[in-house]
Amino acid sequence: MSKNDYWFHSAVARQILDAMDRGEKHIGVSLDLNLSRGTFALRGDELILDGDNRLSREELRRIEGKENRIFILEDGRLEVLEIRDEGYYKLVPTDQAPLLEISGVKMHISKGINPFESAGRMAAQVVKKGDRVLDTCSGLGYAASAALKLGAREVISVELSSTVMALRQRNPWSRQIFGPNIQLVHADIDEYIRELTAESFDAVIHDPPRFSLAGELYSERFYREIHRVLKRRGALFHYTGNPNLVKRGAGFIDHAAQRLRAAGFAKVVKVAELMGVTAHK
Repeated sequence: MSKNDYWFHSAVARQILDAMDRGEKHIGVSLDLNLSRGTFALRGDELILDGDNRLSREELRRIEGKENRIFILEDGRLEVLEIRDEGYYKLVPTDQAPLLEISGVKMHISKGINPFESAGRMAAQVVKKGDRVLDTCSGLGYAASAALKLGAREVISVELSSTVMALRQRNPWSRQIFGPNIQLVHADIDEYIRELTAESFDAVIHDPPRFSLAGELYSERFYREIHRVLKRRGALFHYTGNPNLVKRGAGFIDHAAQRLRAAGFAKVVKVAELMGVTAHK
């Protein structure tokens, strides 16, 4: 990312096209996905961004026609922030930070709250100033960013998917994780955690993919590894998702809580609004 990168989605393109239709000469708009606003010139059928970059009405119409997509204008090239690999990965616009979607499945809480805020609330459940934090499945890095903002002295942030890591490199809301006090690790947390020193973290944020994709990360065996690497009185927030009821009226979260207790955790408390639990060593 550079200072001359610009991000667009359908609603923004529509706003600019409407201003063109009204014959306006300038428009105030956010071109970094709601992080800031700027004023840009309109010259006939072109949006003037800087000395080297501009977009035509035709390009803006192309963006307008692609709902739930984010485009980036980078080094003069306009492209969609999506990758078709083993699945279909894309960034999806919201009224604040974009969310990650994989093969039609949203990787964040998306109802009534934006993904950056929900990740921040998850981190705030367990992270205190001066903590050393393990972020097990970092995704776009929103929870790691929140941990740093809360005063964590160090964050170890682990992500398995190179595709996700490539997308977050081009997401302006992920910028904070590319700096000091954070170690970005490309690894399978199920294997990586076994190499970590016992009692070396004050807090763990565990936000794994859905159970059907990574059931091992919801197992008692894996929970025992989290318990092992936490310091005494250390805290875990575990996003479980899937609040649907299963057999005999017990919820998925309740079953995860039972396994956490079996793994040695105490004070396991359901946080229903965040679809997860807190637990302490």
